[in-house]
Amino acid sequence: MTDLASIPQKLGIDAQFEARSGAQWLNVAGVGIRTLAETMNAVGARFVTITAYQLPKDEGFRLEYHWDLNGTLLGFTYDLAERKIDSIFDICPALDWIEREIHEQYIIEFEGRPYEPLLLRADATPGVNLREEAAK
Repeated sequence: MTDLASIPQKLGIDAQFEARSGAQWLNVAGVGIRTLAETMNAVGARFVTITAYQLPKDEGFRLEYHWDLNGTLLGFTYDLAERKIDSIFDICPALDWIEREIHEQYIIEFEGRPYEPLLLRADATPGVNLREEAAK
C-alpha cells in the first residue's frame, strides 16, 4: 500500500496533503498534469473525475482532478489562465469522455487529442453551455 507522504516525494515537490471537504488535497504547483497522471498510475491510484469551473472575473478556469487511492479521495487543482492543458487520456483512458465534455462545455483545449464530432450536441457551438460570457 502506498503511503500518502511518499507521493509528493515521487512528484519532486516539498508539500504535504491537506484534508479538506472529504478529500486529501495536494498543492502540485509546477507539476505538469502528465507527470501527475503517470505518478498516480505508478502508485496504483484509480482516476475518478475532473471538476471544471470558471473563476470569477477574468481569472480563468480551474480543473480539479480526483483519484482514489485505497479508499482515500485525492484532489489536485490546476488553475488555467489560458484555456489549455495537456490531455492525459492516453495515460488514463477513463478520462476520454470527461475531457471531451469539458472541452465542449468550456472550450478548454486538452492538447494532444482529437475532438470531433461533438458528443453532447452534434453541430452545436462548443462552450455555450456552462461558460459565462462577458457582457458586451
